[in-house]
Amino acid sequence: MEPTAGLRERKKAETRQAIHKATLRLAVERGLDHVTVDDIVEAANISRRTFSNYFGSKEDALLYGEEERVRSLVRAVRERPAGEPGWQALRGAVRDMLEDMGELDREWAVRTALTKRHPSLLARQLANHAALERDLVQAIGERDRPGDPAADPRSRIMAAAFLVALRIATHIWIEEQESRPLARIVEEALDQLERPFR
Repeated sequence: MEPTAGLRERKKAETRQAIHKATLRLAVERGLDHVTVDDIVEAANISRRTFSNYFGSKEDALLYGEEERVRSLVRAVRERPAGEPGWQALRGAVRDMLEDMGELDREWAVRTALTKRHPSLLARQLANHAALERDLVQAIGERDRPGDPAADPRSRIMAAAFLVALRIATHIWIEEQESRPLARIVEEALDQLERPFR
């Protein structure tokens, strides 16, 4: 029973990823405003019903990769060694995530550039970041100040500063036309913030 369930989940993940990739490719080729759900369905070789089973809109499909990355970052922070302070856990988690991404760096750049041009995507991205910030406050607060992490201003400031540094690093990387590895720019940005959180 368990192998069958695992296979089913893997197939669902592959279908989600295929829809996301098709949406991203079409949005780059045509501009998001000129892409319909029917276009995505055709490009991904799926039915309209299948699309609706996985995503509510083309914006959802486009931002799926980012939302997965958000979830994996929070999970990575929670999985860091128990005695590691919050700031080190954040840095270690993002370092590992960027190493694992490797060839996905280009996709991140494309999606970020698209988001800057489309208000509907920007609003959704801001909501994602607010949710990520809450989850990170919880994850690092549990390490540094057990009890009620959300009540600890230090954890909230740390999570917000960390996310701002990631956003700035990503924008620098895109402005520099990806001439340096994103991981290096992220490390530099986090170095600027590190002293207050040691």
